[in-house]
Amino acid sequence: MAKENGESSDGSWKKHVEDIKKIFDFKEVLGTGAFSEVVMAREKATGKMVAIKCIPKKALKGKETSIENEIAVLRRIKHENIVALEDIYESSNHLYLIMQLVSGGELFDRIVEKGFYTEMDASRLIRQVLDAVNYLHSMGIVHRDLKPENLLYFSPHDESKIMISDFGLSKMEGTGDVMATACGTPGYVAPEVLAQKPYSKAVDCWSIGVIAYILLCGYPPFYDENDSKLFEQILKADYEFDAPYWDDISDSAKDFISCLMEKDPEKRFTCDQALQHPWIAGGTALCKNIHESVSRQMRKNFAKSKWRQAFNATAVIRHMRRLQLGTSFGSSIHNANSVSNPQSRAPAKSQSVDCAPLSPTDREITRRACVCLFFEILTGCHNDVSVLDFLSA
Repeated sequence: MAKENGESSDGSWKKHVEDIKKIFDFKEVLGTGAFSEVVMAREKATGKMVAIKCIPKKALKGKETSIENEIAVLRRIKHENIVALEDIYESSNHLYLIMQLVSGGELFDRIVEKGFYTEMDASRLIRQVLDAVNYLHSMGIVHRDLKPENLLYFSPHDESKIMISDFGLSKMEGTGDVMATACGTPGYVAPEVLAQKPYSKAVDCWSIGVIAYILLCGYPPFYDENDSKLFEQILKADYEFDAPYWDDISDSAKDFISCLMEKDPEKRFTCDQALQHPWIAGGTALCKNIHESVSRQMRKNFAKSKWRQAFNATAVIRHMRRLQLGTSFGSSIHNANSVSNPQSRAPAKSQSVDCAPLSPTDREITRRACVCLFFEILTGCHNDVSVLDFLSA
């Protein structure tokens, strides 16, 4: 059993336990990745339901810094719209992260299932995200991987709040090192990250702008079958409010998105400024039902194509490597093609990427990704592992 004082003998925050199942009654598996498993469980003493992320210690070798960073961030935060880390247990073979259980499903899935959806609904969703991220920023924490897959509903109820999850790539400012690592998810990452320039919490505000864009039309602002051209679009902030998809969307909503998806991070709205924008705080969001158009585009553009997902993940890594060349990539931007027709966009479910530890070859990365995704297809389990896991194994 865990030590009574809640601390391990060396004074750390991990509680030692011989058998976690003496404390928790394990139920169904919620998700399985290459290096961890998330299980729904009931705490025997209280009857409380939780989600437990079970990580074999042998899988942590070489990734200790990443998991320690995630835990350090999670232990500091407490907000109603952020999935909470409630406890940490350690056995001889495993590390167990006891997480708040959220059961309402992913953001896009819920929107598609609705019969009525408006700008006002999107505004309320984004306000919750802004409030939570503003809280993180006030504590010097940058999420660095905000995307729809990391926005979950707390419960299945219609009025359920939205929750931010997955702090695997988060970073605390003021630790002495400048943030410059190219990481995040391709379609949501800010231009300065792709350009491999030092960046700040403004990268989260860009990502929120991208999410708001998709919430109002159902397709992403940047997309191209060619990964190089995709990055070129983002680097130039080359996006449009295409007709007819944006014809019924308010000018206030478009202005709000433009303030967040501003190429220059110095001119980009902060979370605090965004919370004061009329589309969020002033009641300018329209109440017209846009569900049919938005849900149709979401079904078309965010299908869960697993094999395509594996390919796109390795394509991003290859492109990030080419970014190291700097000037040669800059010359290619000059010859960039225009953005493709929104109707032809069909991006896969996005993958988080951290491109610092690039020791394995691209072929090996592809093999690992495909093995994990093949297992996911066979079992039906959700793969919660980022490309960082493939690189660091």
